[in-house]
Amino acid sequence: MNDFLKNWGDAAYTSVGFFWSALWAFALGYAISSMIQVFVTQERMKKSMGKAGGKEVGLAAFFGFISSSCSFAALATAKSLFKKGAGFVPSMAFLLSSTNLVIELGIVISIFLSWQFVVGEYVGGILLILISWAFIKITNPKKLVENARKKLKGEDDDAKKNIPDWRKEIKTLRGWKKVGNRYVMEWDMVWKDVTVGFTIAGIIAAFVPAAFFETLFIGVGNGNHDFSFLEILEHSIVGPVAAFMTFIGSMGNIPLASLLYSNGVSFAGVMAFIFSDLVVFPVLRIHANYYGWKMSLYIALMLFVALVASSLLLHYGFEFSGFMPEGDGNSMKDQDHFTINYTFFLNIGFLLVSVALVWLFFKKKKDTNHNHGGMEMASKGKLDVILKWLAWVSYLWLAGGLIVYGLV
Repeated sequence: MNDFLKNWGDAAYTSVGFFWSALWAFALGYAISSMIQVFVTQERMKKSMGKAGGKEVGLAAFFGFISSSCSFAALATAKSLFKKGAGFVPSMAFLLSSTNLVIELGIVISIFLSWQFVVGEYVGGILLILISWAFIKITNPKKLVENARKKLKGEDDDAKKNIPDWRKEIKTLRGWKKVGNRYVMEWDMVWKDVTVGFTIAGIIAAFVPAAFFETLFIGVGNGNHDFSFLEILEHSIVGPVAAFMTFIGSMGNIPLASLLYSNGVSFAGVMAFIFSDLVVFPVLRIHANYYGWKMSLYIALMLFVALVASSLLLHYGFEFSGFMPEGDGNSMKDQDHFTINYTFFLNIGFLLVSVALVWLFFKKKKDTNHNHGGMEMASKGKLDVILKWLAWVSYLWLAGGLIVYGLV
């Protein structure tokens, strides 16, 4: 019983410490993302993505880069762009870019892992787009695309909106109210995933023995990182399976990725885990609601092939170039997260920024409710309810664990 209480306290302390270490990164990333989404609207994006050439795919990747990192918001926006005339390839490029190339994700990865993983995230995001494009070219799912468009035609089109001039909008209080509105909505989309993800990360750090990872990932625990090709391939396949079981968004999965690496999982396996936020069951279900199950399964197969291939290319590319990270990462679970250091002052600074943006959200809130910065939101369903309950259970777990940590 004493061991359980000690582990419970350690798990809660680690979870809160993880979040405290990354708080400023979340605030900075979502502040930047909110400003971009308000001043670069969806209406501007869809005008540039009607075909499937290099220019359109490049623009789609760029628009995804400056968009939201929330998987479910990205799904809704990609669907909206596809429905309003964007090509299937650019729509998929936008989806992949908006979940793998965004600024805030790179910042959080830099905290929990190393710069090599940040580079891997961005280079891998480009590889995901290129390999998916090639997959679509080879398989030529013309009938599936036509059926998906027919399914979407039954939905009501949004009324056309006037596109404000961002140069004027950025100088107005109204524009910054929209930024505050978007900032609050960003947090509203991810707080459940982040809460559950960081709580699970703490539980794994405290309760799960290294032997579990040695069983799940072949070759882990052999005392070195000299994996065979088959072992690396197995890691690249098992990584998405592990992500499928957690069903947490990319931002919430980063501390879990850090734990995988600190327990000896290969670079390819960790990258495959990070890339897998679009092959989890909730995403499959949303795609099925949008396009039908055949198209949903096709997209899942495309993404799975792309992420496994990208992870392998990254692993051997980094190994060949000498960029492979050494050691077991930052060992976040062993750090003292609450010392007075640069993280403390960054957190205080960005908490003040957050207060200002939330104040803008509440100031004449009715003026901004009609505009979400041009990005379509994902509808909330059973998954959202489940995640919300899990988040509140997580808060109870964390509160009890912190009390135990202080007493034991």
